[in-house]
Amino acid sequence: MNPELSRHVMAIASDIFNVPLAALSLTSSPETVERWDSVQHLSFVLALEEAFHIEVSPENIEQIRNLGDAVTLVQAKTGAGR
Repeated sequence: MNPELSRHVMAIASDIFNVPLAALSLTSSPETVERWDSVQHLSFVLALEEAFHIEVSPENIEQIRNLGDAVTLVQAKTGAGR
């Protein structure tokens, strides 16, 4: 996994979920981040789309279960780390 991409996705999550970046990891999920609810999940996806100039399908939105999943998705959509 691309470390720079991971940091960027986690920084976006930190901003959207209003939690310190240091409190997040690739395993952070709605179960471990108090403010990660369904509305914030959509805000997070929209922020990823804007930041990385990608389009995320409804199926992909449902597949994001933690920040590692988000990084993997962005990496696949952008070709980052290849």
